[in-house]
Amino acid sequence: MAYTAAYRRAAPRSVRAERRRPNLPPEPLSRRFGQDRGRPVDRVYIERFLGEHAADVRGRVLEIYEPSYTERFGGAEVTRGDVLDASADAPRATIRGDLATGEGLPDATFDCFICTQTLSLIQDVGTALAHARRTLAPGGVLLATVPGISHRPVGTDDEFPDIWRFTSAGLARLADAAFGPGNAKVRVWGNVSVAAAFLYGMAEHELDPAAFDRDDPDYELLLGLRARRA
Repeated sequence: MAYTAAYRRAAPRSVRAERRRPNLPPEPLSRRFGQDRGRPVDRVYIERFLGEHAADVRGRVLEIYEPSYTERFGGAEVTRGDVLDASADAPRATIRGDLATGEGLPDATFDCFICTQTLSLIQDVGTALAHARRTLAPGGVLLATVPGISHRPVGTDDEFPDIWRFTSAGLARLADAAFGPGNAKVRVWGNVSVAAAFLYGMAEHELDPAAFDRDDPDYELLLGLRARRA
């Protein structure tokens, strides 16, 4: 107690003024990853990852649910874009298949497989990665993203249960097991301020753009995986 009192008397005024606990809002601004407010924060990193590997989006490309990233990052380099969906009534699906079981997936077919924010919804991630490798042609590339720091999606437990969050070490081990050592590389993005904003459901435009320029390896908000079938 004597030390505490002495410290308070001797501490600079700026420190004494900050003795109050930070007043953090008790509720998020959005429970939909900020997409009801604007562009979600994690999409900045997802699209940065795909932009860095746009040269891989070529030839015959497979994407889950819709071909938006195939069209955006592949363009004229794509000879055919396919959409994978297990649902029987998916309007844009060209291949009815299940990445979790491998059912319906053709062998050795695709030059690129874009798989964003999907592996966290699959119970056996290692097996799903093995199925992804099998559907790639030799030399084909998987471009996958997964969540690190994130809240849980609302209202998706029945159809798409949210199961996993990842670390770079864990994802690298899974990828090495499926693709073989040396054929996969994991990249991470995030820092404490962007992670906090994402958890509160803020959208991209509500942050200082400079916040996205610095990555802190202790705060893995989003992970990108580039894995090649040798």
